[in-house]
Amino acid sequence: QGKRKKSSRKPTGPKKNEPLATAFSCLFCNHEKSVTCKLDKKAGVGSLACKVCGQRFQANINYLSAAIDVYSEWVDACD
Repeated sequence: QGKRKKSSRKPTGPKKNEPLATAFSCLFCNHEKSVTCKLDKKAGVGSLACKVCGQRFQANINYLSAAIDVYSEWVDACD
């Protein structure tokens, strides 16, 4: 007498990561998703600009930096 065969499951692939945000809320005018971030990795500069109030910020970045890193430096600089 043999055992019952279990139904085999197909292996699931790796989880898909969601892309990181590049639009944030402005610290000065408090508009949601009005600050956009652009990263120039060749020049090593990350820049933020608010579409509503025109506030701007630049920070030095490296090859590991993301948009949230530039935004967090802006938050730290404002405090």
